Amino acid sequence: QVQLVESGGGLVQAGGSLRLSCAASRSIFSINIMGWYRQNPGKQRELVAAITRGGITNYADSVKGRFTISRGNAKNPVYLQMNSLKPEDTAVYYCNVDDYRDNYWGQGTQVTISS
Repeated sequence: QVQLVESGGGLVQAGGSLRLSCAASRSIFSINIMGWYRQNPGKQRELVAAITRGGITNYADSVKGRFTISRGNAKNPVYLQMNSLKPEDTAVYYCNVDDYRDNYWGQGTQVTISS
């Protein structure tokens, strides 16, 4: 079993930037797809960005041109660079990793954008 821990969240003003990181409790070598999701209270968790083993990326329309997902290494598999942040980006952000055998979620990191 793998535990994922997100970091890099916080409180920033609109227009600012944050970089989210995802650390794994052990190395994950055979990764199929990785993603970042976000969720607000009472709402469904939504995909923000995803990247496949081959490097193909997919972004929610609301973040295209502002967010960039990137791959790291086996212990820190995925990052999310968030620029030009807006108040509507406020949410708990979760990393997700699929290694063909299982699907792992972190506990989330709070991102709050003030106007």
